[in-house]
Amino acid sequence: MTAKSDRPASQRQLRVGEELRHVLARILARGELRDPALADQTLTVTEVRVSPALKNATAFVVPLGARGLEDSVAALNRAANFLRGQVGREMTLRHVPRLEFLADRSFDEASRVENILSRPSVRRDLPKPPEDQDGS
Repeated sequence: MTAKSDRPASQRQLRVGEELRHVLARILARGELRDPALADQTLTVTEVRVSPALKNATAFVVPLGARGLEDSVAALNRAANFLRGQVGREMTLRHVPRLEFLADRSFDEASRVENILSRPSVRRDLPKPPEDQDGS
């Protein structure tokens, strides 16, 4: 891993990523994609990470109800060029980033950790939460 990839995202990357997230969410909400894998599918764009040169963007998505995740991501990647064109019409950027879509697995991971922490054998070893000290 290079030192360049270890740097945190710049304010510009974060700002462009957040604006891309909002624009992609609006485009997806309009239902302009005609792929059968996306029919009756409501998708949430949870995060967009932009490369330092703003030439590439990775959008993390999760479908409402978590069904058909892999099919939805594949359909979005097939439609990436169309979506890139739509983004270019709605955002003022010198170069519209190339889009890639990935499944957001962070909710699955958080659920897995929560399940582990709720096991009696693990809870026994966790520190007790502080008692409510306001007297109510």
